[in-house]
Amino acid sequence: MTFSKDPEHYRVLREVPLESLVLETDAPFLTPHPYRGKINHSAHVRTVAEFLSEKRGESIEDIARTTTDNARRLFRL
Repeated sequence: MTFSKDPEHYRVLREVPLESLVLETDAPFLTPHPYRGKINHSAHVRTVAEFLSEKRGESIEDIARTTTDNARRLFRL
């Protein structure tokens, strides 16, 4: 998601309900921008959340809270 320059991609990020999204990092592959070429790990999920926050115009706190709740529901945690 962080490498795309496709406006359609960003439109979809804004239109999909936040309650339908979970975040991930593709670890150990596809390290998010700006860490390309470095080892990827789960801590980079914050970078993904920050990117989504910027593209959606929503606070990082709302993104983190909602996507964490979504993951808990999805994985029955």
